[in-house]
Amino acid sequence: MSIDLQKLRREFTSNGLSRTQMDKNPFVQFEQWIKQASDADLTLPNAMSLATSDADEVSLRTVLLKSFDEQGFVFFTNYNSKKSRQIKSNPNAALLFPWLDLERQVKISGRVEKISTLDSIKYFSSRPKDSQLGAWASNQSSELSSRQALLMQFEAMKSKFKQGEVPLPDFWGGYRVVPHRIEFWQGRENRLHDRLVYLKQGENWAIERLAP
Repeated sequence: MSIDLQKLRREFTSNGLSRTQMDKNPFVQFEQWIKQASDADLTLPNAMSLATSDADEVSLRTVLLKSFDEQGFVFFTNYNSKKSRQIKSNPNAALLFPWLDLERQVKISGRVEKISTLDSIKYFSSRPKDSQLGAWASNQSSELSSRQALLMQFEAMKSKFKQGEVPLPDFWGGYRVVPHRIEFWQGRENRLHDRLVYLKQGENWAIERLAP
């Protein structure tokens, strides 16, 4: 190996987290952190790792958070994709926001549900037309004979929807991760990181500190 991974180290220098700094509402706290990530000009601060699983395997990929509120965290995808098949089999998932330049992470666990068709239509109609056509052209997670075959399908969709608006595909839409656990992680010196986790208890949230 040409690179010594054991020597890739960085000392974290954050002032850390205390309970008194944290809002009682984890969604308010998340809004503060993602705004700070955006203000810091991080690349795609709404990019999040999404972990799903079924009886055979756990899968991980990066998707984009498109909205959130106290109901949960919303992303969009093809309902025939591998992630969607796994969600149908096991409607539980985990999210990770790796804001490493801020020495921060947010980890979220919860159940997954489809959002309404109306909400999917609202988001789909806001996308650039080529992105809308891309959703129609790609049978996500299926085997492709070649990239040229994908581009030909894209051109076919261009021709099909040449005039008028591009409708929402019936196989495409949004999911919401409804959290029961949200952890805010802040890097600290000597690997003694701060971890404050919100746990859903009825209608309220309890906050606990975890060992790093």
